[in-house]
Order: sequence, then structure tokens, then C-alpha cells
Amino acid sequence: MDEQTNQPSSLDSLTPRQIVEELDRYVIGQRDAKRMVAIALRTRWRRQRLPAHLRDEVMPKNIIMIGPTGIGKTEISRRLAKLTQAPFIKVEASKFTEVGYVGRDCESMVRDLVEQAVNMVKAQYAVRIRKKAEAQAEERLLDLLVPPPPPKAPPGIYDQASFEAHQPPPGEGYEATRSKFRLLLREGKLDSRSVEIEVKDKATLPIGVISNVGGMEQIQDQLQEMLGSMFPGKKKRRTVKVPEALELLIQEEAQKLIDMEAVVKEAVAKTEQHGIIFLDEIDKIAGRERTLGPDVSREGVQRDLLPIVEGSTVTTKYGPVKTDHVLFIAAGAFHVAKPSDLIPELQGRFPIRVELEPLTKNDFIRILTEPQNALLKQYTALLETEGVTLDFTREGIEEIAAIAVHVNERSENIGARRLFTIMERLLEEISFEAPEQTERKLTIDAQVVRNRLKDIIKDDDLSRYIL
Repeated sequence: MDEQTNQPSSLDSLTPRQIVEELDRYVIGQRDAKRMVAIALRTRWRRQRLPAHLRDEVMPKNIIMIGPTGIGKTEISRRLAKLTQAPFIKVEASKFTEVGYVGRDCESMVRDLVEQAVNMVKAQYAVRIRKKAEAQAEERLLDLLVPPPPPKAPPGIYDQASFEAHQPPPGEGYEATRSKFRLLLREGKLDSRSVEIEVKDKATLPIGVISNVGGMEQIQDQLQEMLGSMFPGKKKRRTVKVPEALELLIQEEAQKLIDMEAVVKEAVAKTEQHGIIFLDEIDKIAGRERTLGPDVSREGVQRDLLPIVEGSTVTTKYGPVKTDHVLFIAAGAFHVAKPSDLIPELQGRFPIRVELEPLTKNDFIRILTEPQNALLKQYTALLETEGVTLDFTREGIEEIAAIAVHVNERSENIGARRLFTIMERLLEEISFEAPEQTERKLTIDAQVVRNRLKDIIKDDDLSRYIL
């Protein structure tokens, strides 16, 4: 980590071209969208290298992605955040309502982002102090397995017979016994033994009933924190196996070693400088109608989102957080509404517009086979756990892709998500019978695909409901 810029070190070596290449490993096609997010990300890196007086003047280049569901909008954003080790959350704009109506407060997405950043930084700290936590937990566990002898009694308080009764048996000393147990513990030879340990029992506070009221989430957080400190969790004793006891003790020791003040400070800085908020379904709040009814708050939601996207200070339980340099990526199908239906002020905060391309048959074939998390790789690996090997022929893969395109055209177009339903239906019988399957190698060719799906594809009603 660069101390001056708080910039993830992995980003220093990534050019826009390399960012696109990394995204290509998980998302097929959508070259324009990938280029736009890569440029926006590199602009952040460039901004950190500017003089201080100019750095704060460079605003993030927020993006609107336009395209139907299932073509890669969310996946591009999620992979981008993972690539840069940046705090990331996805929220549906339609879940927000104008302040004064029942629904989520727009500022809650910033609080969620900070919470995500705190968890991320805390996990990084936990990795750094893991060895020290393990060493301390091991000592505590050995205290349970080999209790230390009582301290030497001062003369005149306890009689000699009572004192000697509590001494370790003659022969090897206490330290030698403890060393033997330490070796047995590390070799796993004590895994079957049980020990009794004390664990904290956090009291749950039943005040979540106010969480759905707009603007009340912050009050709920404060109440939880205040009541939690007033009524600290009690300790309860549990009898567990040695491996579980060791892990519980490691977690306890890690909590003691982690400097939460430093964690919060770093998390807030990470949120402000590198946070990414993915605003999905932005088209659902587009429109500037002046009518009453269920859509009355659409423009109100936009006006509540505006100051957050423009740059404001949001109060969180970790302190004030500025959103001036948080990157917002909005997305929507825009079948009915258009980006121009957003209020002008909000449009101006999303200077980059990119339209994603519809997926073709060839795209579906690549989605099934090329990415590191490709569907065919997943299903093949899952069934290999049962000893069943699946062999998808090229013709079989093309047939699956053709059916996906066909069903998307005849019913709702849900993009690549259609492949999930088709694959589940195609392999339903094989998955069910896999444990008792006598034939251990199965070939999935075009004929097998057609035979298993022909009845559903022919019937429009069945196709609409099942695929």
C-alpha cells in the first residue's frame, strides 16, 4: 500500500489495456463498456498523482451503462472492484424513496459502502496478525489442556501437605509436559479431544422494526451501538473439539490485536478515494411526471440521489464520509424511459454513456466455455464430485447457445441468465441420478440437447414458464 495515496498497489501496474484484458477473463464482449470503466479507473490513478491543489478539483467520471438485463453490466462493475481491491456495493435505485415516504434512505448506500470497507480492511489486518493470534491462542488452549500448577504458597498460610498435593507428579516438570502437548497439538493428534471454553454470547437487540422507515437507519445503528455497550454480551461455556476451540480462540485474539481506530481510518479513506457504487435500475426512477400516484416520488428520489452523486458529507457510525470522489456506475435497460428523462442535474453527473451490445449466439458459446467461471466448467466440476464425467461436444454447445437465443427472442430477453435455466433443465435428470449412475462418462451432443428440451421449446407456454 502506498502511504501517500492510499492506492492499492496492484493498480499501479495496470494500464487501461491490461484492465480490459483482466475483465475479458470473466466477461465476454462489451468492449466499449470495458474501455470506459478502464479509463475511469485510470483517471483515479492519475488524479492521485496531481498536486494537492488540483487533485480535489478532478471529479470522478461517472458512467451510465445502457442495456437489457443479463449482458454483463453488473459483472463488469463487480470484477472491476475486485481487481482494484476497492469497496463495492450494488444497490437498486428503485428501492429508494423520497425522504418522507416509507422506504430506504438514499444515504444508506454510503453507510453500506463504509461498512463494506471496514470489513475489507479488518480482514486484511486479520491476515497480517494471524500468526501472532495463532501463537497466543495456542498458549490459551494449552492452558486448558495442561493447567498450570498453582503458585507457590507463602509460608504459614497453607500447610505443607495441602501444597504438595497440588504439585505436578514427580518426574518430568510442567514445561516438559506442556512441550509434549504442544507437539501433539501441532501434529493434530489431539483433534479428537474436547475442551470447555468461554465464548462471548452477544445479546441481540430487537429494535430492527424501525429499519424500514426512511431516514431512521442511522438512529438504529446508534441505538444498537449504545445498547450494546450498556449490555455487553455475557460469556457462556461451550464444550467443543480442539480444532474448533483453537479457531474460536484465534478469532478472539485477533479481535484484541486489531487496532479498530486504524481500521476505521483506513476504511473511511478507502471509501472516499476508491469506493464504487453500482446503481442498478436507474431507468425505473427516470421521469419527471407531475402526477399523483405510485410514481409521485420518482423525481424526489433523483433529487435525493443528486447531492450524494455530486459530492456531499454523509454521517455514518464511523464518522463523516465525503462522497466527492466515489465512483458511481449507473445501469438500466431504458426500454421505456431514456437517459434524457433523468433530471438535468443528475444527467450532468454521469458524463459517460455507453450502450452495451445485445448478446449473439457466438457470445453465448464463448460465455459457456471461455471465462474462468464458465458454466460448463462449473457443471463439469460439480458432477465430477459424484464420479460422473461430462463431455460437451462443440455441436452440443452450439445447440445450447441457439436455444438460449431462440427463447430470449420469443419471450423476455434476460441475456446470459437464460443459460442458467437451460443448463439446469438440460442436466436435471443427470444431476438427480448421478449418485446411482452406472455410466460414468456422459457425452452431451446436439441430439441429447434437442431430445431433453424439444417438448419445452415447441410449447410457447411451457417455454415461457420453464425456460
